[in-house]
Amino acid sequence: MFWSPTGGGVRRYLQTKHAWLARQPGWTHTIAVPVGRATSADPVAGVSLTVLPALPMPGSGGYRLPLRRRAIADRLCGLAPDVIEAGDPFVVAWAAVDAARRSNAVAVAYCHSNVEMMARLLAGRRLANAAGRAMRVYARRVYGRFDRVLAPSECMRRHLLDWGVDQVACQPLGVDTSAFHPSRASAAWRVRMGCADTSRVLVYAGRFAPEKHLDVLAAAVDRLGAPYTLLAIGAGPRPPSGKRVRVLPFLGGTEELATALASADAFVHAGDQETFGLSVLEAMACGTPVVARSAEGLAELVDDTVGLGVPSGRAEDYAEAISALFGNGLEAKRRAARARAEAHAWDRVLPLLLAQYRSLLQGPAAADAPANPRVTGAMALR
Repeated sequence: MFWSPTGGGVRRYLQTKHAWLARQPGWTHTIAVPVGRATSADPVAGVSLTVLPALPMPGSGGYRLPLRRRAIADRLCGLAPDVIEAGDPFVVAWAAVDAARRSNAVAVAYCHSNVEMMARLLAGRRLANAAGRAMRVYARRVYGRFDRVLAPSECMRRHLLDWGVDQVACQPLGVDTSAFHPSRASAAWRVRMGCADTSRVLVYAGRFAPEKHLDVLAAAVDRLGAPYTLLAIGAGPRPPSGKRVRVLPFLGGTEELATALASADAFVHAGDQETFGLSVLEAMACGTPVVARSAEGLAELVDDTVGLGVPSGRAEDYAEAISALFGNGLEAKRRAARARAEAHAWDRVLPLLLAQYRSLLQGPAAADAPANPRVTGAMALR
């Protein structure tokens, strides 16, 4: 999900996987995404991209909505895939299953989003329970048609099992530990941001969406006052605002983002629906401690060795945790954050993903593993 000109974590996952698979003998990888004409030639040099038919979604930050199941399936079949990995549980997922059956390919779903929590949020308080139950039924129907469903965290794997999806495996995301590195820290960057040596610079990087609860971070920093400053990097319909908040545009280059993360004093994240938390892992790879909500996938990444977890969504609790982070042991947390990120290096994670593909190709879904497998990643954006 969430591939756009101002896209974030999932886009970086796809681009990294694309580059890594290109170095594996005999593998070909194509990314299929619903981008507009203006951006179809833009994404990243060297990326093999197929454009899926879709309609723009006004006010969404550049996302597009795929609606034509048959046309999408036809486009995927035209790639002659051996493995199709679908990153969206809606129209593209159904089209991916259709294409896999027609092509005698393996169908893999990567569950990047907790659709039950998403439905509850969109439905509002009165209809949240009914919407959640309906989405659980839907998720069981759509994911039950895939040969395997991958979850980025143990928490998300358990959700899928609770929904009645059986063929689930935990497949964490990773981080480029060379690009995201403590050496990217730059005093000059802090000067450009107008941050004094005595400033305590907090950074958030990602989508400005309701479920990220950026208003909570803004309120927490306002409560803390000087010398705290929140730099929010990204794009989306809900940018934060406040006396001590500065909003920066989406940083398309990895080097720019890594410099921002490494130069900050701490990374902050108030999202309570994260299935993994790729931006958090990237910050930790830069040796930057994290204050994040102790919920869902973030609870598996962040503890008091690498930062602090916040048990509630209240601004006062975030303010207290941020203040406590700077109390003592900050350097030890920096070292521990980097060590944890190194355990999630892409060169450790992606071979496990490749093993998932190979096990499926050698199983009942394919009688003979192809000599030169072709992997298609079909991503839909909302």
